Amino acid sequence: MTDTWIIGINPVMSALANDPTRVREVLVEQGAHNPRLRDLGDEAKRLGVRVHARPRAVLDQHAGQARHQGVVARYEAPPPLSEHDLPALIERAGSDALFLVLDGVTDPHNLGACLRSAAAAGVHAVIVPKDRAVGITPVVRRASAGAADRVPLLAATNLARALKMLKDSGVWLTGLAGDARESLYDIDLKGAVALVLGGEGEGMRRLTREACDHLARIPMPGADSASGVESLNVSVAAGIVLFEAVRQRGAKK
Repeated sequence: MTDTWIIGINPVMSALANDPTRVREVLVEQGAHNPRLRDLGDEAKRLGVRVHARPRAVLDQHAGQARHQGVVARYEAPPPLSEHDLPALIERAGSDALFLVLDGVTDPHNLGACLRSAAAAGVHAVIVPKDRAVGITPVVRRASAGAADRVPLLAATNLARALKMLKDSGVWLTGLAGDARESLYDIDLKGAVALVLGGEGEGMRRLTREACDHLARIPMPGADSASGVESLNVSVAAGIVLFEAVRQRGAKK
């Protein structure tokens, strides 16, 4: 377990709401008059978390380049999940399992946005490769709007092996590819499904693509227009495919 710093009002509030036992201390900017900071400090104290007033320079040091809004928290991060944890996640998810696989997303804002969509769609876990991909960072936490504390993130040492474990457990893999023949809207996304997206730029790697049971594209009528739009940001694509799965599954909320 390693300590990290959570930065900003919403990320710190999320950590207090979802995992307060791992929040070791909260530092609030000395002399700040933001009522949200006062409420945050009161909630932290109620939960038994130490709260300290510190000069802005101290918070700047912990926050680096990120905007801290007058608060940072020292957080004992849990051990990262690996493919060894995958069988238990699959069993817990059951016959309506929904997983999101991101093959090499390196931009923390994109990962944070994907986690936010995953949380809203009820995804059971987000799976990423351990190497050549971003993990949970302060920027990811901020971009995820609290979803980083609610959706399990599994970092697979061998992504191809993790995909095989999914398939062997009866989870169907549907990958998004711009050159796929089938439309996303013609694919059955009910039942146990993993939705697979590639990272920025190169998309899915060859072995990841070959592991998929289906390949689908998101129809884009404007792709050949004068605007020159040819592809979607990975976080936008993730939101589209996740909520197509939600629609097919007939979610009531």
